Amino acid sequence: MTGRFDSLPHRRAIIDRRLLADALAALEGEDKLALRRAATDILKTALDAGRGEIAGRLIEHPSRGLEAAAAQAFLTDQLLRLLYDFTVTRLYRLSNPTAAERLTLIAVGGYGRGEMAPYSDIDIGFLTPWKQTGWAEQVIETMLYALWDLGLKVGHSSRSLDEMVRQSKSDVTIRTALLEARYVWGDMALYDEAAAKFHAEVQAGTARTFITEKLAEREVRHRKMGDTRYVVEPNVKEAKGGLRDLHTLFWIGKYAYNVREPAQLVEADLLSRAEYRLFHRAENFLWAVRCHLHSIAGRAEDRLTFDLQREIAERMRFADRPGKSSVERFMQYYFLQAKTVGDLTGVFLAHLDEKFAARGRRFGFPTLRRAPGKLNGFTIDRGRLALPSDDFLQKKPVRLIEMFALADRHGMEIHPLAMRAAARDAKLADDIRRDPQANALFLDVLTSPRDPETVLRWMNEAGVFGRFVPDFGKVVAQMQFDMYHHYTVDEHTIRAIGLLAKIERGELNEDHPLSAAIMKQIVSRRVLYVAVLLHDIAKGRGGDHSILGAEVAHRLCPRFGLNAAETETVAWLVRWHLLMSATAFKRDLSDFKTILDFCEIVQSPERLRLLLALTVVDIRAVGPGVWNGWKRQLLSDLYESAEEVLRLGHKQKGRSERIAAKQETLQAALGWDDARFAALVKRLPEPYWVAEPEDVLVRNARVIEEAGSAQLFIAAQVYPERGATLVTVYAADHPGLFYRIAGAISVAGGNIIDARIHTTRDGMALDNFLVQDPVGRPFDDIGQLGRLKSAIEDALANRSKLADRLMAKPLPRTRAEAFDIAPNVLIDNRASNRFTVIEVNARDRPALLHQLAHALFQSKVTIHSAHVATYGERAVDTFYLTDLTGDKIAGGLRLKAIEKRLLEAAAGTPMQEAA
Repeated sequence: MTGRFDSLPHRRAIIDRRLLADALAALEGEDKLALRRAATDILKTALDAGRGEIAGRLIEHPSRGLEAAAAQAFLTDQLLRLLYDFTVTRLYRLSNPTAAERLTLIAVGGYGRGEMAPYSDIDIGFLTPWKQTGWAEQVIETMLYALWDLGLKVGHSSRSLDEMVRQSKSDVTIRTALLEARYVWGDMALYDEAAAKFHAEVQAGTARTFITEKLAEREVRHRKMGDTRYVVEPNVKEAKGGLRDLHTLFWIGKYAYNVREPAQLVEADLLSRAEYRLFHRAENFLWAVRCHLHSIAGRAEDRLTFDLQREIAERMRFADRPGKSSVERFMQYYFLQAKTVGDLTGVFLAHLDEKFAARGRRFGFPTLRRAPGKLNGFTIDRGRLALPSDDFLQKKPVRLIEMFALADRHGMEIHPLAMRAAARDAKLADDIRRDPQANALFLDVLTSPRDPETVLRWMNEAGVFGRFVPDFGKVVAQMQFDMYHHYTVDEHTIRAIGLLAKIERGELNEDHPLSAAIMKQIVSRRVLYVAVLLHDIAKGRGGDHSILGAEVAHRLCPRFGLNAAETETVAWLVRWHLLMSATAFKRDLSDFKTILDFCEIVQSPERLRLLLALTVVDIRAVGPGVWNGWKRQLLSDLYESAEEVLRLGHKQKGRSERIAAKQETLQAALGWDDARFAALVKRLPEPYWVAEPEDVLVRNARVIEEAGSAQLFIAAQVYPERGATLVTVYAADHPGLFYRIAGAISVAGGNIIDARIHTTRDGMALDNFLVQDPVGRPFDDIGQLGRLKSAIEDALANRSKLADRLMAKPLPRTRAEAFDIAPNVLIDNRASNRFTVIEVNARDRPALLHQLAHALFQSKVTIHSAHVATYGERAVDTFYLTDLTGDKIAGGLRLKAIEKRLLEAAAGTPMQEAA
């Protein structure tokens, strides 16, 4: 025994090697294949029993991650030893071995460290003194076949000592694996010779190169995983702040200082005792999570997906608290551990930097411009802001904030040892919260025209941000258990501030031309930056975070130094920060009442500008792929319509004037003569001219012309300005047309994000749909467009049963099943003067719009427009309706019946039963 597993309790309950050795020795016969199979059966039973014992212990003690990981490695060790002995004594026994016929079995990688999750790969190596002999080849081959028969995933290598040295020198992955090599069984003297050779010929004098390569490898891995430790479905092993980051620290410590276990990092003066305790706690927790992941999934699974988060939170005994579910509390603890890993990495790199880095170049830190000797008492160490003494911050606590303000002002990094001191002394922030100088310095950082995102992130990493602004501290590492938000609340907020700074600096003009233009007109920059900081600050408290957040703003803004008017505006922005997106994405912007209701709340052009900028960065900071051309267009349309009302009041152009202006523009674009154009105008009802934008009017006119007297004509063309494909269906109108088209689009693999339904005066339906593919891109492939058209034709001609085809389609995005979303129907007869507006909230799924439209068809109402918004797993479908005579739906009983049908459809009740 190496002593590595000495502290593991009741090892024989996991696997009893003596008992199994006796069972293997009792096997009879001479047929090697039969013997191997019989031995494998015995070992398979032992493997299953051992795994069961370890899984039971993990359930009983769900937080003992390192113990579970060690138990798995111990079980593997014993199985390999039994298999090795059986192979060399019963199957390929050597009566008189030569010096070349020696063999050592080593564990490498994570298994070499003595840590394994239940379904981790088993990484092993076979070492021979020189070229492999026939005997060694037979032993290795037999053992590998047996391990595969056991159902294990094996990573293996076989090398002579010289090959080991040569390959380690040329490949950092092999070098890292062998760095953690551990003797398992076989020739001990050969192992000792290999270890000495590796140390002398590979390791000696190459520490600097190895550190540089491992840090470069870490950067690549972080970029691949999303380069933030706050992604809401993190990879426990590979993501930033995960196990691999801790392993990297250990590898570097082992390579440069020959430490054999993490605790020795303290002796090497790379971590303090307190920091090692944090290292150990984070490692233990992350291993527990990883072992639970494997155990639940029944396979090697390292991604902490939504469906598994809930189950692990239960296993690890996290309970619900007011405003926070058990899964949110579990994930907040997870992210706090990931943050700890990041903090330790910074400290660790600082020490390495002092010892190994060449002057002027440093490990893991980008080089920024140099700065002179001293700044306000702070010292400058190779271009970094450092502390002249260990108690520098304690002597004058306001320096805790000043340090970050100076770093921002002079474009400097903060020395990791200064960051370490800031983290240690973060509690000093409690004493300076009401200090006017500290608050002014904080506001300087928040509203910096340079790079507020980076400096605020440093403040957060050091724990200073959450101590100085305790309301922010409450949302640090807080995840939101849904598929819409990609980041924790603090990370989302800091990213939003960074995006605002980029828009203001003109770096995102192409993506956000309107926001970039209005930033120059905004009167109070600091109101906007403070509003972005506070917009989600009350999440996780229970209740409406917008209302609660406005209360926080009223309390905090005066402390930051904002006057009464600025405080009022910030509180208003926090209270209504969801208003603009909700109006743009869930309401019909061509209905003038929508604009008037919106303006009644906004009330001033300055507030409108501030609200647009806040809305844009809030959506953008949710995560990659959430912002798109369609959302940009809707927000721009709402902004321009509202700006006109706020500027001109009700003196703007009347409805008939706007229709006349649109018709004039359309005729000019088409180049038609008066008679030809008058015939088109005569066929189209007044609401059509109000509802459709000018570019769609042009496309529709051409569709009508091309269709001629055809009873069905379908046009589909990519609409780049809106990031979607415009599908126009021109057909003889009949009841149920809309739900059939919606179903056909779903069958073809499309998602409808907006729909407008019109009927010409001579009985033709003219329906416009904006369609995207399942990942939010336009349908632009010729094959896709062809399938789309034929699916609509088939549906309208009743050539195939739509319900059957939709049922046959597999349901994608099964992760949405992890969330409980109770269907909800909201009926509003005040949102429009002409229409009844019904909003349906439900779990997103293919053909949801088709089912809802079918329920409305059964309810005998006319759909005039449909607007679809998705927020991760949640869909919000809004319909503008009238009864069959064109009036609002007023009767209470009628509305109740419609609500019942829609709730059944939203819940997924099969359509024939939805009546």
